[in-house]
Amino acid sequence: MRILAYEFASGGGLAGRPVPASLAREGRAMLTALVADLARIGRHEIVTTADRRFTLHAPRGVDVVTVGPGGVALLDDLIASVDAVWLIAPETDGWLEGLAAKVERTGRMLLGTGSAAIRRAADKQRLPNRLARCGLPHPPTRVVHRHAEARAIADDLGYPVIVKPARGAGCGGVCLAKTPRDLQAAIERATGCSAGLSAPRRGPERAALLQRYVPGVAASVSLLSDGRRAVALAANAQAICAGSSLSYTGGRTPLDHPLAERAIDAAMRTCEAFPGLHGYVGVDLVLTSADAVVIEVNPRLTTAYLGVRSAISRRSGSGNIAEMAIDACAGKLPARPRIARHVRFTSAGRVVCL
Repeated sequence: MRILAYEFASGGGLAGRPVPASLAREGRAMLTALVADLARIGRHEIVTTADRRFTLHAPRGVDVVTVGPGGVALLDDLIASVDAVWLIAPETDGWLEGLAAKVERTGRMLLGTGSAAIRRAADKQRLPNRLARCGLPHPPTRVVHRHAEARAIADDLGYPVIVKPARGAGCGGVCLAKTPRDLQAAIERATGCSAGLSAPRRGPERAALLQRYVPGVAASVSLLSDGRRAVALAANAQAICAGSSLSYTGGRTPLDHPLAERAIDAAMRTCEAFPGLHGYVGVDLVLTSADAVVIEVNPRLTTAYLGVRSAISRRSGSGNIAEMAIDACAGKLPARPRIARHVRFTSAGRVVCL
């Protein structure tokens, strides 16, 4: 099978435009790891892309296509030339959903979640109700359409509040407002710019979400899904710097916490609440002293992949997450893998076995 591994930020999706350093750094780290794992399977022909401003270190035999400005037509040709496509992209501004829809229109196999399920998972406005129907805890969340109503909503939720884009990814545009004075700037950041890529949009204000801040341990769970069921790979600790804006710097795998198994159970139930998730999926949570609170669903490869792929057992050739994800997309879920080592990883791709 000929597989295109396409990463949006460093792979040409922003060719000719500025690329936020954090987006390129995480994207390139994930792509490097994914391409290495796909090549290690040994049964597939792998092709990938690289924005000509970035260097990609790929295994011998991997075809790396350099992309310059105007790379949209090139991407169309590449998709047409392969059997399957694995996408790495944020949900911001519908990028992941749009790319998935592009692949679907060609009839090529998508090694991940389809566009309709991405749209459902990325809709943070409807997420609270969907989780509530499944009995899953989620922070009280309110939608802000007009800046004028934000202060009353924040007062009702209670400070500090998390302010985030209604559709975004990771910590992009996410702020912590500790006082009413912080609130306006946080909303402007969440509604005005998309991951620092564009000027604030004019016209009707974009929706932002105000969410009650939940103190606790930031965590994630990495899973594989076949569209109906899910199996956990690992629970992970997240390293998040919580200043006026939030930033993600990496984490540790596996998570050492009394509620780690509860986090895994909540993440698996969350996946089941979103039929149509395929392949690798991440669920973000906060672990309080008593519960695992679901924050959001990531219907895509996440940075935790860097740690999880190094932490699981690789005896007898097993433990290749990319291979397991391909099988999951075909309806064959693996057993939960064994964690063989503790790992610390950074968002830039540095991995240290502990």
